[in-house]
Amino acid sequence: MFAVIKTGGKQYRVTENDVLTVEKLAGEAGETVQFDQVLMIGEDGKAPTVGTPTIDKAAVTGEVLKQTRGDKVIVFKKRRRQNSRRKNGHRQDLTMVKITAISATGAKKAPAKKAAPKKAEAKTEDKPAAKAKAPAKKAPAKKPAAKKTETAAKKAPTKKAPAKTTAKKAPAKKAEPKAEKE
Repeated sequence: MFAVIKTGGKQYRVTENDVLTVEKLAGEAGETVQFDQVLMIGEDGKAPTVGTPTIDKAAVTGEVLKQTRGDKVIVFKKRRRQNSRRKNGHRQDLTMVKITAISATGAKKAPAKKAAPKKAEAKTEDKPAAKAKAPAKKAPAKKPAAKKTETAAKKAPTKKAPAKTTAKKAPAKKAEPKAEKE
């Protein structure tokens, strides 16, 4: 089964377990996102369903893998014979998404990964002494932000602009030619 979705002003043809790099989406790694703008759904051996412009109740769900940035693009503008040049760089914010499910009716599938962690919990319940021996995790102590700014201010000396004077400078004396010996 495949679907054509629209996100970030672009269209993508996706199937389950595909990994896409799309325009930035809200969400941290591990969260699920849902794409409601499904333009077309197709299955093997059947005619594809095309929306006008989208298919009602159809949804594609995915999991955010990571937030990243694209390659740097150099923007260079020049106006000939005008001594005008501008050079800028740009890196686009992107999100990597793994497609987990495609649904024509909007129904969500139950995740199959829930069974594995329950077995691990059962093993630890059999050994209560192992839980008692495990030390409690401590959060690292946070340093105050004020100290960081003070040390940064000490390291980077500030440059002061020279004071402007209104008095005019005396003209420089011209060197007089030396008298030749006779």
